[in-house]
Parts: sequence; structure tokens; C-alpha cells
Amino acid sequence: MGSAPAQIPTSFGHELRACLRCSLVKTYDQFRESGCENCTFFKMDEDNERVVDCTTPNFNGIISVMDPTRSWAARWLRISRFVPGCYTLAVSEALPEDLQNLCEDERVQYVAPKR
Repeated sequence: MGSAPAQIPTSFGHELRACLRCSLVKTYDQFRESGCENCTFFKMDEDNERVVDCTTPNFNGIISVMDPTRSWAARWLRISRFVPGCYTLAVSEALPEDLQNLCEDERVQYVAPKR
């Protein structure tokens, strides 16, 4: 993961979505145009259907993290290795199994949400 910050959501309305793997929050259009800065291997910017598969509008709370490596909240949320940006506090859906397998193939950790 790079240190360049993720895009900040351009709107805080109903069009917000959260990445199911890393919890990054952006608008649907932002994911469609530039993908997820933490999960580039999903290639959301190349496949619009992938945005729907890899993100969800169902999440709770938003936190803005400017320096993930020094933030106790980022460590608590397990996002301290991700790029600076806006993240959700909790995602309520799991990543589809085929995308979980992709994470495994890419040797990238995926932690399913607690039920």
C-alpha cells in the first residue's frame, strides 16, 4: 500500500460506499473512476460490476485518518497499513467468496465482519 492519500468522498449522501476488504469510503463514481487505493488488485476502475461486488452502501460510521501509522484508532480498526483517507467503523457484509479467493491468491489478508 502506498502513502499517497485516498480520494476524499465528494459527497456524504446516500451514494457513499465502503470497500468490503479495507473499509475505505468513497462515492460509487469515485470507486468506478479510480478504484480502491488499498485494493488495486480488485481493478474496480476497469470493471463497473466489480464496484458493486467489492463495495457496499451498508456500513456504520465514518472516520478520517490522516496518519494511519500513528493513529490508535487506525490500529484499533486494523487500517493502520492503509493509505490516509475516510474509512467506515464497521462493514455489515462479507466479500463474495470468489473475491475472497482473489485476496488469498494475491496474498492479501481479508477479515470477514463479525456477525
